[in-house]
Amino acid sequence: MEEASSAPPNAPASDRERDAAALLIIDMINGFDFPGAATLKSRALDIASNILALRAEFERASLPVIYVNDNFGEWHSERSRLVERALEQDGAVARKLAPETNDYFIIKPQFSGFYSTNLPVLLPKLGVSRLVLTGIATDICVLFTAADAHMRDYALWIPENCVAAEHDARGQSALAIMRETMDAETAASSELALDEWMARRDRADREAGGSAR
Repeated sequence: MEEASSAPPNAPASDRERDAAALLIIDMINGFDFPGAATLKSRALDIASNILALRAEFERASLPVIYVNDNFGEWHSERSRLVERALEQDGAVARKLAPETNDYFIIKPQFSGFYSTNLPVLLPKLGVSRLVLTGIATDICVLFTAADAHMRDYALWIPENCVAAEHDARGQSALAIMRETMDAETAASSELALDEWMARRDRADREAGGSAR
């Protein structure tokens, strides 16, 4: 939780060798006060436990967890205010997934986590070449973030049980786009472990002759 005693996260001054993975938790710190929010909130709550379980795998592997969150039009907002606001607004999802002190927290102004944020600078400093995307909504912010990540040559895993959309058909279409045009893995986290996915990526890299992924 936000009051954890661990130290705030730091990144090295120089980029690291790129062989690590990071977990992105997208827009789950959310007041759900927009049209269609009731349905999406229920579905976000359904996936929260799956994200927590995946997060635990990242923590055991000492890999970074990065919250990528909309500013909801509050241009002077910061991490603590966004968490506070979400908790004030019947924040069942935010309570379940509140960031730890040592998590990174990126505030974005638009759909993609890469647009006008410091995520493109942070990831190389953490040595990240592989991203696991979770959160909401599958067909909007997850999709846009995945597209920008793909264009930057990040390997992607978007576990289908860790993302949610307001409309099932649109969510499934977005997963198909990410799988078929971005070479993203979309297997559920209950069917694929983090270390297994990392091993697959290692094999793919060796077969490709050591690509950036």
